[in-house]
Amino acid sequence: METLLKRHIRDVVDFPKPGIVFKDITPLLQNHEVFSKIIETLAERYQAEGIHAVIGIESRGFLFGAPLAHQLKTSFIPIRKKGKLPYKTVDMSYDLEYGSATIEMHEDAIERGQRVIVIDDLLATGGTAEAACKLIERQGGKVVECAFVVELAFLNGREKIKSPVHSLVKYD
Repeated sequence: METLLKRHIRDVVDFPKPGIVFKDITPLLQNHEVFSKIIETLAERYQAEGIHAVIGIESRGFLFGAPLAHQLKTSFIPIRKKGKLPYKTVDMSYDLEYGSATIEMHEDAIERGQRVIVIDDLLATGGTAEAACKLIERQGGKVVECAFVVELAFLNGREKIKSPVHSLVKYD
């Protein structure tokens, strides 16, 4: 699986700024067979885990989270940047390299004790995923695992996240 995915992830040098090699997942999204294989692989992993919801982190987590929730026959819950959800929300702020950010979810999105998967396209420094886990746990949810298509292991984001982490592709 890792070899297949790496063939469909494009390196974009000096994006978004000089010295960065951006891992572009657009080519794997454009390939129906590869995208389907990602969703099937993740669904197989979580099929027997009694998952109540898949929680996708804005915005690329939505691309994988909604079809995974569909495959698992469970609900999909978006976590979004502050100010993007229309109903009453709960939020969690976290530090970035330069500044801070806040994410939100609807206050009634999960029920106490629900088992959830958090999904995003890429794990870098882990700040957003860890904030999502804290927000879910504060609402009474249980994060079974955080799943990522790509992990930039050299940034050590996995160490920041207290919940178990699974990634399909790692770049050391």
